[in-house]
Amino acid sequence: QVQLVESGGGSVQAGGSLRLSCAASGYTYYSYCMGWFRQAPGKEREGVAVIDRGGRTIYTDSVKGRFTISQDNAKNTLDLQMNSLKPEDTAVYYCAADFRSWGVCVIERDFQYWGQGTQVTVSS
Repeated sequence: QVQLVESGGGSVQAGGSLRLSCAASGYTYYSYCMGWFRQAPGKEREGVAVIDRGGRTIYTDSVKGRFTISQDNAKNTLDLQMNSLKPEDTAVYYCAADFRSWGVCVIERDFQYWGQGTQVTVSS
């Protein structure tokens, strides 16, 4: 059973930085596509960034130039470096993974597995 556990959330002032990590376990091969998503209070969940097995990345427009997604296949981890944080980045952030080797790795993909989430709060 694949498990994803997020860490690194917290509270920070606007302009600050946080680094989220996602530890994956329960599988013996590389994921096809992994990503970070977020859900703010009263809003629908939205995609933040995705990365495929080859390292190709896609970001939602609102975080381009501020966030960086990366993965370490040897350690089975997925990270999200968040810089220049804004109050509108406040949300619960979720890690997601998909091991099915079909289709394209995009934010709109229907991911197989999800973590429980970690809270990020940015104050003005």
